[in-house]
Order: sequence, then structure tokens, then C-alpha cells
Amino acid sequence: MAEVTAGEWTRLGPTLRDGGVNFAVFAPRAERVDVCLFAHDGAETARLALPTRHDGVHCGFVAGLEAGQLYGLRASGPWRPADALLFNPQKLLLDPYSPRVVGEVNWHPSVRGGRRDWPDEPEPTDSASAVPRGAVVDHAFDWGSDRPLRTPWAETFVYEAHVGGMTATHPAVPTGQRGTYLGLGHPAVVEHLLALGVTAVELLPVHARVSEESLVERGLSNYWGYGTLGFFAPDPRFATAPGREVREFKEMVRALHAAGIEVLLDVVYNHTIEGDSNGPHLSLRGLANRTYYRHEEHAPEKQVDWTGCGNTLDPSRDAGLRLVLDSLRSWVSDYHVDGFRFDLAPALFRDRHGVFSGDGRFAAALFQDPVLRGTKLIAEPWDLGPSGYRLGDFPHPFREWNDRFRDTARRFWRGDAGQLPEIASRIGGSSDLFGGADEGLGRPRGPLASVNYVACHDGFTLADLVSYERKRNLANGEDGRDGSNSNWSCPWGPEGPTGEPGILATRGTVARSLLATSLLSLGVPMIGHGDELGRTQRGNNNAYCHDSPLSWIDWESADRSLIDFVGHVAALRRGHPLIAQGRFLRHQEARWLRPDGLELQVEDWEDPQARTLGLFVAEENEACCLLLLNGSDAPVSFLIPGSGVSNWQIKLDTSRPVLRSEHVVCDRVELVPHALLFLQTIDGRSTAAPLSR
Repeated sequence: MAEVTAGEWTRLGPTLRDGGVNFAVFAPRAERVDVCLFAHDGAETARLALPTRHDGVHCGFVAGLEAGQLYGLRASGPWRPADALLFNPQKLLLDPYSPRVVGEVNWHPSVRGGRRDWPDEPEPTDSASAVPRGAVVDHAFDWGSDRPLRTPWAETFVYEAHVGGMTATHPAVPTGQRGTYLGLGHPAVVEHLLALGVTAVELLPVHARVSEESLVERGLSNYWGYGTLGFFAPDPRFATAPGREVREFKEMVRALHAAGIEVLLDVVYNHTIEGDSNGPHLSLRGLANRTYYRHEEHAPEKQVDWTGCGNTLDPSRDAGLRLVLDSLRSWVSDYHVDGFRFDLAPALFRDRHGVFSGDGRFAAALFQDPVLRGTKLIAEPWDLGPSGYRLGDFPHPFREWNDRFRDTARRFWRGDAGQLPEIASRIGGSSDLFGGADEGLGRPRGPLASVNYVACHDGFTLADLVSYERKRNLANGEDGRDGSNSNWSCPWGPEGPTGEPGILATRGTVARSLLATSLLSLGVPMIGHGDELGRTQRGNNNAYCHDSPLSWIDWESADRSLIDFVGHVAALRRGHPLIAQGRFLRHQEARWLRPDGLELQVEDWEDPQARTLGLFVAEENEACCLLLLNGSDAPVSFLIPGSGVSNWQIKLDTSRPVLRSEHVVCDRVELVPHALLFLQTIDGRSTAAPLSR
């Protein structure tokens, strides 16, 4: 029979040591913590009280255990909901630091900590048959020569992807690997990413997650993965077989790195699947509810909800901060991940009183950490807390998802009035957002602080953006209440699929113009998976709960010309250093133009009916480039600035699916409605600068 002896408290979670496993669990107000060992048939084989306590950590060493051992935790202590103390030893809990999660949650009443009819009383039913176990892991892996890629931000092109949906139908991926980590690392997928010019994949959450009870009741699932249960464990959904997720995740990273592609993770450290104060007892709530979660200051029985998911983790406290940092370090050290996108990032930057602070504890701890400070860091810059919209407020070296870029690009190409100043600012790197001095740098953060996108997992796909005016979310089971109503979309005719050539041509032009705008603007470009080949969700703009063909990439119906188009535009970006640079354009090297070739004046910027503009960019001894945009419904004749125009070449015309470079032999170019043109001089800066009025 297993025995437990004094343990080591400094490293939380299960740690393989010579002859056994050390367990360390943070539960400062628990009177006792038991480790429950399980056989693979589900039988509990031992229940061992951790004998050592130090600074709120219960720990013990169990000899004879090996990698693969299944276990759970039980914590005993006071049940006082009014004080946010919710200890119930009848609840089997997942170790928050478990590196593997085995099994699913069965939404049986036993997973509740308190009685449904009388929550001041603990729920007496044992939950072991309804909850997952943790598993001990040996992280040994042959990484070979794998090293962090450290791709400069100026060279970064991000591709947001869902591991399962990316390859669920890919014909070149073996059937058993479709929808898995190995599928994403398959040579056919890697080849596709390289053809696009992608340098980093940003994976939707891959932490072990649980589908909410309400979704399960509707026959749906948490497909996107924003319902985290285990912050240290790869999601087992994406393994080719149970138990292979740790190794196969590493194999995926190794394969992508070998191709020069970084791996970024979308991480959800703002809340967990345990929901509100009456939610299930699955992990943190049963161990250190009062410490890990935020609670109302004068009503500790109520949890703060700045996430819309019932609870908010509290990294303003030592335990919450340690949980987040330990998890991040594990993904960098054990899995060689290159960076992170922080979901609802302001929640992590709030102090004890809920005030957002860009230079607070979380930032200070993150930036000085020797493992983490070299990684790529991206913020989703809003949450539901007080003053929760913080775009432009994050410190260097954070980059931020720029939803103002998204909305402005959509509105401009839809033809909305009064968008000229906004679209110019977004194309120029959003200096109004990222041009203020960063206290740590003593200089502006620069355009590379902006992650520019026009579509992502949340909202319409690019194809639906030009095919639907209103969301079609009834399949989600929420009577159409979910998902944004502000999509800034236009179907350019009747909504949905069509065979009418004129509508298809307009939709194609607008879609290519949107993609080109994100790729040719100053900042870090990002596209959502499948947008480069016409993926549709049939008007559903919140497909978080559909693990089905609705949300998967349909590779058989891929628009091959659009794939080639994205690769072509990415190559144009790489070929012009002024577009991908880390500073804002100076006036002597950039001019905003009217169709008559003269610089825009104040009255032009203020004209709400103006929907065309050009950007002339030149640097001494470098090729000039000219970006022309026609957001109107009418064709526009644009005068090319300067004289001696025969040295100009059209490198991109979004009105055409495919374009071979064309010489310009006249002093004007014609832009069809909703089109973008990119021109470049052939032999350096031999064209005169634009004229001012």
C-alpha cells in the first residue's frame, strides 16, 4: 500500500523524483488535504493526507509512483459561504497544477459544493464518479536542436488557428491525425502556412477545458476552448489517442519551429470554468476559493465577474500571480512555446481595488522573469470591469489586438461616410493609440504595438463579412441574443450564397481589399484561419459552441486564388521596409493624397463624402510605393504624383484575383469601386514627390 512521507513545498503540483512523486498543493485555509490515487479502471486505490504544511502549502512524497499515475485532491476545512470558505471533502478536485487532465465533467448534482436547495449546507454526495483526474507526467522529450525562433515583430505575420478546425477535413492529413496537434504540424499544413508567408500561429485555447453545463444540455460543446479547467495541461481533445497529448503537442511545436513558424497560445487567465459563486467545485474553488478568485469587498460570498463568465481570477494576490506565472513558464520551458495572447487582459492588470495599472504587479513580475521576458506578448485590451476598454494602455513589450483597425477597415470598405481620418490613422500605425510615450521606454511604443486584423475567431469570417448583413446564430440555442450586432458588414446584394457574377465579383474585391489593408498597413498583421480561402460559418458570428463543419475549414471548397493572393501581398510587405518598420512614418517620407495627386488638406479630411485617398511613401535611395484606396461605389481616376511615370509598376490590384505586375505607361490609374492598388517604382526614387496646394 502506498505511503506518504514529508514532502517538498517549493514547487507546486506533482513532481517526479527518484522513487516516487512529490505532491504540493496551495490550500492555506484547509485543515487537511488528501491525495487520492486511482487505477485506470476508476477505482480509488489510496487516500493519503499530505503531512507537511508550509506557508499555506500542503505537501508529501509518495514512494513507488510513476508517470501516468491518476490522482485527485480532497480538501477539508470550514464551510462558511458568507466568508467565501467552501471546503467540502466529498468533492474530488483537480490539482490546478496537474500537467494532464483525464476524463470529462459529468454535470451531475454532485459536482456542486453546496446543496442546490440550501447552499449554506455542503452537498453530501461524493463527486469522484463525475469529475476528471489529474495525471503525473514525465516531460522528457528529444527536442534536438529546437530553440526559440525570436522572429522580430517587424517580420511577424500572425495566423490565428483552432487546432481541431484547422485540419478536421484536410485531405492531405491522414484520417487519424485530422483535428489534432499532429495534424497542425503535418507537412501539408506547414507548406500551406509557408505559402501564405505566415511566421507565427496563434492557437485558440489549448489548455484543458470543460464544456459548460448549459451547452451540454443543448447538445453543444465549448469548441473554442475559453472554459479552462487545467492551466498546465494540453487539451486532450487534440490528441490522436488518450494520453498522447503531451508528447504530440511537443511534436507539433518542433515541426512548426523547424519550418520557421512560431507558436503563440491564446491563454485564458481571467476566469475558469467554475462559474459564479454557486458554480461547480472542480479545482480552485474547493482549495483556495477566497484567494484564487476575486470577491466583493463587503460581501465575500459574491464573486466579482469582470469576464462575463461568473468569476475573475485574482493575480493581484500572491497565489493567483504565482499560478499564472508558473503556468506561463511551464509552456515555455516544457513545450517551447514562443508567446501568448492574453484573453481579457485588463483583468490581469487590475490591483486589489480593481484599478487598471499597466505597471502593476503582474507586469513587473512578467517583465523581469528570465524565462518569460523574451517571449511575444499580446493583449486583448478589454474586459467587463470598470473602465475596461484599455486599447493603447498596455506597456512595452505588449502588443495589442486593435479592434479600431478592424472596425475602421470594415466601415471604410463598406463605404461609410467620414472614415478618411480614421482609415489613414489605422494604415499609418495608429499613432493616436500607440504614439504616446511609454514610461519604460521614454519614447512612443510605435506601430508594431498594433496587431492589425479585419476578422478573427470572434465575429464574422471574412467571407461572411461580405455576404451577410445580420448574424445567423439561432443554432447556438440562445435565441439569437449572443454575438455582436455591430459587424459593419455588407452582403453587396441578397444575403448568403449566390451565383450572380456581379455580386461575387464585388464580394471578392472587398474581401481582397480588407486583407490587403491589414497586410500593407504599419503594424503586425493577423488573419483568421480559413479567411485566406473563403471559409464561411453561414452567417454565424459566434460559433464558439460548434465543433462541426460549420466552424471547420472546408479544404475541398478552398478558393485557391485567394490563397495565392495572400501570399503575394505578404511578399509585397516583406519587400518594402517602410511598411514593416517599427516607427511611424515621417512627413518627409509620406504624403496622403487626393485623386488629383495633391496632398489632402483640412477640408478634404473633414469631407464626410470623401471615400478615396492615396499614401505616397518614399525614402532616399529606396523604391517609392503608392497605396491607393477607393472605398466608393464609383470608379476613380487617380493621378500618379510627379512626372516620368513610366518607372511605376502596379504590384497589386484587389479587383483582380490574380495579378501579374504591370508597367504604368500613363500618368493616371483607374480604380474600380471598392478596390485597392499598390504601385512601386522599378529603379529607385526617380519620381518626384507629390505637390502640396
